[in-house]
Amino acid sequence: MANIGVVTTATNNQVILRNYVSGFPKESDLYIATTTVDLRVPPGSMAVLVKNLYLSCDPFSRIRMEKPDPSSPASVALAYSIGKPITGYGVAKTIDSGHPNYKKGDLLWGRVGWEEYSVITPTPSSHFKIHHTDVPLSFYTGLLGIPGLTAYVGFYEICSPKKGETVFVSAASGAVGQLVGQFAKMAGCYVVGSASSKEKVDLLKTKFGYDDAFNYKEEHDLSAALKRCFPEGIDIYFENVGGKMLDAVLENMRTHGRIAACGMISQYNLKEPEGVHNLATIVYKRIRVQGFAAVEFFDKYSKFLDFVLPYVREGKITYVEDIAQGLENGPSALIGLFHGKNVGKQLVEVARE
Repeated sequence: MANIGVVTTATNNQVILRNYVSGFPKESDLYIATTTVDLRVPPGSMAVLVKNLYLSCDPFSRIRMEKPDPSSPASVALAYSIGKPITGYGVAKTIDSGHPNYKKGDLLWGRVGWEEYSVITPTPSSHFKIHHTDVPLSFYTGLLGIPGLTAYVGFYEICSPKKGETVFVSAASGAVGQLVGQFAKMAGCYVVGSASSKEKVDLLKTKFGYDDAFNYKEEHDLSAALKRCFPEGIDIYFENVGGKMLDAVLENMRTHGRIAACGMISQYNLKEPEGVHNLATIVYKRIRVQGFAAVEFFDKYSKFLDFVLPYVREGKITYVEDIAQGLENGPSALIGLFHGKNVGKQLVEVARE
């Protein structure tokens, strides 16, 4: 006899890509659709049904909104599908599981759909079980997730900081930049950041411990602004912006400087990328430039947690989040990234645990 009253399906709201994007994305490029989801995974499968709690808004999503290049397998693999939910990193709770490593009630972070419920097949390189719940779960979209690992790997592993060195961070109040500045101070460095508003500049100096900061929108000459902040030059540049900012930084780097490049948000919405004119400086000053993605360093994640969790628990790391409430506000939160509307790490709260 069937179990009368047992709920086997649930409504599942999703954020869907309406069309491929050229230039600046708009909220209308995304829409909310409603479907249903089975609350049980198929018997014998390795699938896990999760309820999404928090979704991370990441600049890289903009690249995935573009029409894929059929001649590039990587482009095709990365691109979102029109009419399907967009995907990204999120924090979720297991509802049902056929996977031996996950049971009902387990918390995890990793790749999920932008929807209320997702069916995933966890792998060691795509999902991580959350064992430390004495810190806010939302931190796993930022401080304890991809942005945190990005800041840690880029600064410590790639830039190899030395006490007394000078550090410049662009987009410094964002999910990654706010951490790089604090890591730089821990390492005994002098650190300056750039941001897009007075509010963000004040945040850098009063909350994140930056030695100095400037609003790049108020500077007519970025190179002059950097010379003002770094009269003897820059040893380490943590690159989040690209374009004119990168050009100005190259002019102000010191010999044997290091540049860790994890993003170039100023270029994502341009039909024609800006040129960089000071590349010869890389040779003249023997500058090391390395692009990287945190997903290539998942083997460092445990080491990163061991490093950062004590600071978090002791209140020695400050992390600011900009939380949009409800999946229905997901499109505006994501698109707002490209207009500098967020202060701190932008994320969407889909549901409470």
